Amino acid sequence: MKWRSLEESSPQTDIRPLRDIFGERKELIAKYVPAETQAIHARAVAELKQRRLAANILPVGAKAPEFQLQDHDGKSVSSVDLLAKKRLVLCFIRGRWCPFCVAQMEAMNLILPEIEQAGATLMAISPQTVQQSFFMRDQHKLRFPLLSDAGNKVARQFGLTYRVPDEQEAVYRKAFVNLPLVNGDDRWELPIPAAYIIDRDGTVLHASADEDYTERPEPADIIQFLQALP
Repeated sequence: MKWRSLEESSPQTDIRPLRDIFGERKELIAKYVPAETQAIHARAVAELKQRRLAANILPVGAKAPEFQLQDHDGKSVSSVDLLAKKRLVLCFIRGRWCPFCVAQMEAMNLILPEIEQAGATLMAISPQTVQQSFFMRDQHKLRFPLLSDAGNKVARQFGLTYRVPDEQEAVYRKAFVNLPLVNGDDRWELPIPAAYIIDRDGTVLHASADEDYTERPEPADIIQFLQALP
């Protein structure tokens, strides 16, 4: 199933709060996705919440791990080089197949000028391959780099990774969400969505994550936090 980008579906840019955009997508899912499928996804989220995965991510005050990843064009990107110039806003996402990731990235795209004016650089990290990142950036007209975290190595250092439950894997396979193809490995492993703001010395200034992939921080809140920094 191809989720149309905001630019594809409407001649105007959707500037609604992300929660409103997500609410609309949740209504569509509730209307068109079979109840048994919805129940499987709900159980997967409940299991992650029971494990308190989001409570044990890399916390505020910690030093973010250094990384070097390929962007959507296959170019090497170093966190050390990035932080030598500006603070870093990192969004960990699942991939281009996830409608909530798409909506979040399009919303973040709208506030990119404000992020840059606040002295920061925006990057998104996912386990998808370089080719998939290229497709996502091109399709949704994103103006910031998408980094490919092969094997979730960086996400694992941030404490974000989990193995997709078997029953949810079966649902994804039926829906043609082929993670081995999208991610380039057969781990069936994903990160929970997360947003980080990292200071130039590598210190984590802000950390937000949720086991529920339908919940993400509001872009406006990220801007407000950046603008309040000295």
